[in-house]
Amino acid sequence: MNGRGPRDRAIDIVSRLPPDETVVPVQVIGELYNVLVRKAGRSRPKAREAVLGWHDAFATVETSSAVLVAAVDLAGTHRLGFWDSVILAAAASAGCRLLLSEDLQEGFTWGGLTVTNPMGKTIHPLLAAMIGGG
Repeated sequence: MNGRGPRDRAIDIVSRLPPDETVVPVQVIGELYNVLVRKAGRSRPKAREAVLGWHDAFATVETSSAVLVAAVDLAGTHRLGFWDSVILAAAASAGCRLLLSEDLQEGFTWGGLTVTNPMGKTIHPLLAAMIGGG
């Protein structure tokens, strides 16, 4: 991953994630749509195509009532944004051990789930194992 830009590094990491071990909270898929339309300038049909591709490639985890309650508690206790808390709670409810995020605090752990920035200087050992050494 030497010398490449963040976008190339992100694409490389995502392409190497094992689909049978990767779960995507539905909020992340919704945020992908917003980013593609608002920031990347993709047409809505192209953004829809990309979102459906992610939906088909990876298992998703829904926002249940239990996830919502956990997110409210998490946001209040740890002073996190509500939607970030929903993503954390959903991933934890799915039994995930690692959450990839550039936005959340590196190393934050909650409910057996640890946040890591895949764009950071070092790659988390669990992520390295998942993508074949990093």
